[in-house]
Amino acid sequence: MKNFYLSIIILAISAVLFCGCFEEEKIITADMRGGNIETNSKIDEKNPARKEMNQNENKKVDRIPLNESIDEKLNSMTLEEKIGQMVMVGVYGTELNDDIIFSLNNYHFGGVIFFDRNLESVAQAKKLANDIEAIANQKVPMFFAIDEEGGIIVRGQEFLKPAPSQENIGLDGDPSAATYWAKHNATILKSINCNLNFAPVADVGSRDTRSFGDDAQFVAEYVDAAANGYEEENFLYTLKHFPGIGKSKIDPHQEISSVEDSREILDVEDLPPFKKIIREHDNSKFMVMIGHLRYDALDPMNPASLSYTVITKLLRNELGFNGVVITDDLEMGAIKNNVDLSTIGVKMILAGGDIALVCHDYASQQIVYNSILNAVKRGEISEERINESVRRILKMKANL
Repeated sequence: MKNFYLSIIILAISAVLFCGCFEEEKIITADMRGGNIETNSKIDEKNPARKEMNQNENKKVDRIPLNESIDEKLNSMTLEEKIGQMVMVGVYGTELNDDIIFSLNNYHFGGVIFFDRNLESVAQAKKLANDIEAIANQKVPMFFAIDEEGGIIVRGQEFLKPAPSQENIGLDGDPSAATYWAKHNATILKSINCNLNFAPVADVGSRDTRSFGDDAQFVAEYVDAAANGYEEENFLYTLKHFPGIGKSKIDPHQEISSVEDSREILDVEDLPPFKKIIREHDNSKFMVMIGHLRYDALDPMNPASLSYTVITKLLRNELGFNGVVITDDLEMGAIKNNVDLSTIGVKMILAGGDIALVCHDYASQQIVYNSILNAVKRGEISEERINESVRRILKMKANL
């Protein structure tokens, strides 16, 4: 009888240990309206490798001290470091590799955008972001960005529960749904150490489910609600694609197209969502992403992303935006098929932009960086103009 009870106890202990060893990692989930959001996968503290990874995840680059002004930080940077802040890039691989190390050490890129090619799990993605920031060893935090709009534009959906499309959120009929899902996006992105979302879409009437609706005032209300959600989570976000690409006839990933509407129509049908957020929110908490369409009423010769009229005259001077302006991906067909790559970065800066986004090709990223550096050295762009952009970037990074 004693041996029988002893056998029962041994079997019970073995079952507990077995279940503990194979406990499934949690994925991030949320209900449509107001469900709890689980923010991280479990780390097995008994596993030395996982324990070391968890410790590394908590290492942070020194933030901009409260007693150190933006200008003091700016003055501590070399010209090469400043220009690096003005280029955001995509990388390849799910772990640190020689290409990433070479790119960051030689070009000082101030931000990285993640795609599915970089994402396998919460723990892996978080470690990749930490390793990149550690090897970059920059004087200010890096941006880690992602396109997490919801619907068809999501990343890592096998382990990060995606939000519904903005169209479906708009059909819900309650702007608080946009606030909820923005908070959801912020929460899941924090779990992988991303700190910037390229969302919400502020375009009106997109035919691809990416817009909240067809009415500019309706869309403005929902974009405002989403902005509130991100800000409640202290998470940086992006309005895109200024001045609105809802009327695009051609996918700008493939080729450029023109919007023929008058300025009066643009004011009524496209600009209200951008105007509302710029007017009512802290401009250091969000970027404005510029699209690649041409607008006959604004600048019929240049895509918006390279247009002084669109970026400086309209966005900055007329609408009063004093935050960070970033281009849409400069490797899209709308740009690369029509503009010499070696001139794109320079044109973006002369137009009033702050960050050139180059998502895919390492060689293209280096060309854009070197073209800006050489333009400063030959006097085409002044270093004070570079400083203007970097000040805006540093002000935004002070929120991280």
